[in-house]
Amino acid sequence: MNAKLHVKKGDTVVVIAGDSRGQQGKVLEVIVDKNRAIVEGVNMVSKHTKPNAKHPQGGIIKQEASIHISNLKVVDGTGKPTRIGRKIDAKTDKLVRYSKKSGEAIK
Repeated sequence: MNAKLHVKKGDTVVVIAGDSRGQQGKVLEVIVDKNRAIVEGVNMVSKHTKPNAKHPQGGIIKQEASIHISNLKVVDGTGKPTRIGRKIDAKTDKLVRYSKKSGEAIK
């Protein structure tokens, strides 16, 4: 299954459902096969780690866990959450994502 997702790495998104509802952050990674994304500062979990090169002391580390993309909405240039559409750009003849709320292209 090769469905297009409405979120991309680098997008600013807001969480619309779940424990992290209302939080905003940048998408660090999109896990396409699981329809999930890792968002900066959202859905933080405590992970117990053994000592290693990165963390010589080991211990409990806070890190982001993935969140389902259905719980995310992309924030457009105006700073408001919006739905995403796709259309062919008249000037470049390329498929671009656009904000359904404002109508402007997203990056």
